Amino acid sequence: MATLKLENIFKSFGETEVLKDINLSIDDKGFVVFVGPSGCGKTTLLRIICGLEEATSGKVFIDEEDVSNAQPVDRGISMVFQSYALYPHLSVFEYIAFPLRVAKINEAELKERVDRAAEILQLTDRLDFKPGQLSGGQRQRVAIGRSIVRNPRVFLFDEPLSNLDAALRGDMRVELAKLHQNLKTTMVYVTHDQIEAMTMADKIVVLNDGVVQQFGAPMELYHHPTTKFVAGFIGHPKMNFLKTTNTVVDGNELKVNIGAETISLPVEIGETKSGDIIELGIRPEDLRLSSDNQGLSMNVEVVEHIGATVIIYGPAAGNDDFCAVLPGDTLIHPGETISLLINSSRCHAFNSQGIALRRKQVAEVS
Repeated sequence: MATLKLENIFKSFGETEVLKDINLSIDDKGFVVFVGPSGCGKTTLLRIICGLEEATSGKVFIDEEDVSNAQPVDRGISMVFQSYALYPHLSVFEYIAFPLRVAKINEAELKERVDRAAEILQLTDRLDFKPGQLSGGQRQRVAIGRSIVRNPRVFLFDEPLSNLDAALRGDMRVELAKLHQNLKTTMVYVTHDQIEAMTMADKIVVLNDGVVQQFGAPMELYHHPTTKFVAGFIGHPKMNFLKTTNTVVDGNELKVNIGAETISLPVEIGETKSGDIIELGIRPEDLRLSSDNQGLSMNVEVVEHIGATVIIYGPAAGNDDFCAVLPGDTLIHPGETISLLINSSRCHAFNSQGIALRRKQVAEVS
């Protein structure tokens, strides 16, 4: 059980700065996910926490103890890597037990700790198996078991599900969430998959170009993104962005035009002035099909039927990658032109620097 604090972390490789003034506080027993595109610095940050990489400057604290210069083995941390790389000649029992044998733990305690880890990971009936006899998900659980028996203060996971197929990744997301509930230990998890982040995390750190874009609960990031980058990265399918015209500040209201339609945006005016460049954001699931050809015109190019919903893609209002999510029984075919209704209370607004305008509290939706 441990708190984790990162203070003014910078990291450069030569002249290339990959982490820029990272400051984070992670609560005891929290499940925090670092998410972002490839090259954003998330794995480098994880390796700095673990001690496998040295920060150019800044400090790492675990339970208020400065471990910035401590060796990895002395930090009370266990890391599960992207590749589980099991020893082919060892049984599941011996692989999980390996760090305990290195630490010269007595046999009775060793067996008790391995049996407990196997029970948590549903591997009790596989302890005599070799890696070649296991499925991909079972192999990943074995790798996690090796970390569990060490009783670390903090678990670190570096994209542990990326080598699994889609169905197995879904199953393992559930297993990892259960594992966190059972162990009640601080966990930090790295992924580029925002669905993994949304479904497992207590808090999400969105990184881009070595900078923390936003840190908060999953639904906070979904409903209240602070930047256009976060808005486009969190949520699947991603948020649509539309250029607006004729920005007008009318008392307490911000009005913009999308084509011939005027929309009043549910945001605080702040320093916005009439004539400023404003970009509107609307999530695909917040669009509705118009029954009277009123609203936003969209030329349908691709239709994906996925059961409960249908996802349609095509150009609309100058956005060639526009997307809408509609009920699964909606009958639409490629080549059609449809009209979509925009719910203004669900819209987001971003200024020319990509910073979100704060949404009004009266516009909160459940």
